[in-house]
Order: sequence, then C-alpha cells, then structure tokens
Amino acid sequence: MKTKIHPKWHEEAKVTCACGNTFTVGATVPEIQVEVCAACHPFYTGQMKFVDTAGRVDAFRSKQAKAKAKVYSKTEKRRLKRLKRIREEEEKPKSLEELRSKKK
Repeated sequence: MKTKIHPKWHEEAKVTCACGNTFTVGATVPEIQVEVCAACHPFYTGQMKFVDTAGRVDAFRSKQAKAKAKVYSKTEKRRLKRLKRIREEEEKPKSLEELRSKKK
C-alpha cells in the first residue's frame, strides 16, 4: 500500500452554522461552515421554516423555464441548420471582383 496518502485528521474541527450555533467534530478540515444544523433545522425544532438559501428555488424554476422555451424538434433543427447554410452561401462573393471589393 502507498504511504502518506491519507489526509490529516483534526479531532477538534469547529463547525459553524448560519444561525450562529457552533460545535466540534472530527474531520479532515479544521473549520466547516454549514447553512442548517440540528439547532435550527425544521425537523428537529418542530417549527415550519422555509429554507431557501440564495434563491435556489427561483434559480431552478428560471432554468427550467428557459429549457422549455428553447425545445426544438429534430426536423426543426435540421431546417434551421439548412437555412443557416443557405444564408452563408448567399453571403459569399460570387466572383473574384466581389471578393476584392469586400476586402477593401
């Protein structure tokens, strides 16, 4: 087995909750920041509390709405790709004179 591959173990790692509660546990990092702990979690306190850190629910809903708005069928994607290719072909110069005049 390889030697010295395990992380350092901290017996007294300090855990700090967003509510202000602190406690110590054993961990591989010296300090841990958490958003919800046993002192403020609705399951343990019995109080109904909406836990939405930084608008995660709103961000998820907006992401889902964007995904639904841009759904194209396979035939529609092919049609759009073909139209794009046709537009690019029309924009290309037809003669050497047009090519020279565009460079200037």
